[in-house]
Amino acid sequence: MEDQRERFVAAERGGDGDLTRFKTSSGRVLEYQQALEEVKAGTIAGVNVFKGKDGEMYIRSDADGDPSNNLSQLPTF
Repeated sequence: MEDQRERFVAAERGGDGDLTRFKTSSGRVLEYQQALEEVKAGTIAGVNVFKGKDGEMYIRSDADGDPSNNLSQLPTF
């Protein structure tokens, strides 16, 4: 059965290159913190949350060996 959850289809980056907002497959735009909470809740497919060396929580793509679907490869909006 196909996963019916939303996916991230585009991203917006701040001046430092960090991801700041995401657009979902349904057209919603989520600020990073809101996106982080939804990923934690399991409502977004293809991504997960991890704790960085600085102790902060971050969103990353699920490891599947395909670099073309990494968050850094998402088009901007």
